[in-house]
Amino acid sequence: MRIAILAHEQFPDGAKTAVGVLRYSDHDVVAVLDRERDGERVADHDETLPDAPIVASLSEVDAPIDALLVGISPIGGGFDESWRPDVRAALERGCDVISGLHYFLTEDGEFRDLAEENGCELWDVRRPPDDLGVAEGVADEVEATVVATVGTDCGVGKMTTTLELVAGARERGIDAAFVPTGQTGIVIEGWGYPIDRTVSDFAAGAVEEMILARGNDHDYLFVEGQASVAHPAYSPVSTAILHGSMADELVLCHAAGRERFHGFSQELPPIPEFVDLHESLAASVGGSEVVAGALNTRTIPDDAEAHAAVEAYADELGLPAADPIRQGTGVILDAVL
Repeated sequence: MRIAILAHEQFPDGAKTAVGVLRYSDHDVVAVLDRERDGERVADHDETLPDAPIVASLSEVDAPIDALLVGISPIGGGFDESWRPDVRAALERGCDVISGLHYFLTEDGEFRDLAEENGCELWDVRRPPDDLGVAEGVADEVEATVVATVGTDCGVGKMTTTLELVAGARERGIDAAFVPTGQTGIVIEGWGYPIDRTVSDFAAGAVEEMILARGNDHDYLFVEGQASVAHPAYSPVSTAILHGSMADELVLCHAAGRERFHGFSQELPPIPEFVDLHESLAASVGGSEVVAGALNTRTIPDDAEAHAAVEAYADELGLPAADPIRQGTGVILDAVL
């Protein structure tokens, strides 16, 4: 599918969905929309991503596209009215629109009418199904080994680490699958449940349902984590994934230099406390063990400094650790397998 990605004023650091789709999806990204980066290219900001032009609006995209993806999601997942012209233009061109916002495009009268008039689809990725139920505590009955990424905070690389682990395991000839729990992972994989939008009573059940759906078809399931069990706002999402997956092993993700929770003034606890916290929370559902760490060193330009940061993180954990992008997943996979 040929897509354009909306990422106004946020590309690349504030557009996690855009970057994730560029890096991991099979979609052909024709252009990225960012009015502040008009005339630049994706490669100007991250040479590890597939290149594409950055333009100010959809009206500057002459090439045919199948869909427009909203590639950013601000705190609270609201819709910025400055995006409306691009979404409107996409629908008028007969393009589908994919959105991971908490604001549902299907409930916007203008967008719904335009989609109907032009034969387009609106996909609100964060809309969960209506028939989810509570967890029954049976995810540990699947044949697969279940590995979940967990984090010290939001935006520390849990999805990236999970997808890199799946790719690394497959390169070793291991039958591994990715279990998406957030909007970006769902767009990449084409399936999954948005746990941060699921009713609290059913959130762990939604994760369990995904584990049961895939757990007897693969040798390893790698479950995408969300937020942090210690985050002042988003801890319920993380706990639901931890309990619903009943993971056998955990990989603790952290971002180099991160000292405070995203969007809050509270300081992060020491790294060893995160290990104890996750293992104690998991004890009530059969137990999970933190076996390795993943460190996001994106903010460190110097390779030697980045490697030193990874070594320091491994020392804090007392476990193997690596930056999955900079160093690969070898030592993490060795610990997991």
